[in-house]
Amino acid sequence: MSIRHGLLALLERGPRYGSQLRTEFESRTGSTWPLNVGQVYTTLNRLERDGMVTQDGEDEAGHALYVITEPGRSELRSWFRRPVDRTSPPRDELAIKLAMAVGAPGVDIREVIQSQRHHTIQAMQDYTRLKAQTLDSTPADRDEVAWLLVLDQLIFQTEAEARWLDHCEVRLIRLARRQETADGTAGSTAGSTAGSTAGGTAGGTAGGTSQETPAGPAQVPAAQAPPATAPPEPTATAPTRRGRRR
Repeated sequence: MSIRHGLLALLERGPRYGSQLRTEFESRTGSTWPLNVGQVYTTLNRLERDGMVTQDGEDEAGHALYVITEPGRSELRSWFRRPVDRTSPPRDELAIKLAMAVGAPGVDIREVIQSQRHHTIQAMQDYTRLKAQTLDSTPADRDEVAWLLVLDQLIFQTEAEARWLDHCEVRLIRLARRQETADGTAGSTAGSTAGSTAGGTAGGTAGGTSQETPAGPAQVPAAQAPPATAPPEPTATAPTRRGRRR
């Protein structure tokens, strides 16, 4: 917030003293960004140091009056023409909070989002109510018009913040689903690999045993040899229906 240029804009309307500048600044902005007198006089001293304002006597109550100088007017006109720089945005506590909450142990980021959304929507409703109250009567002076502009900005800002929070929640849900899918795929692949390895090992062992075991009727005692009419030993077949159920 440029208090410096705000005070210059007020001084262009005529000489002012510190407390008067604070009152008019807050009237223009609806006390959205309150100032204290010390802040005002510190800024005035810096402006005077830079040659943009100068003291010009006192009023009847003994208050030191300040007036804008020509360099101050030039700086003010340049400020009005110059776009507000967005390449280096100010720190946003909410954005930093959500960024730090991602993956933080013991923190439910969706709960953080829902809590903030409730607060943001409440603020938007309060601003909208203030705007409706202000519009009940046609704005009588420029201070009221200035306050309406500030209110509109606050309403649009909170509305955009609520939409951004909705977007954050949707993004987190999608990421969680992708993670679940990836974990399921990894588990399925690991299970298939383990089954294939176990089957191959069992087959290899069975094959090796059949090669090492002597075969042929000469190795079986005659008393134990099966009758010639006995049917052959059944071979392995496909699983039965009961086997499939298991």
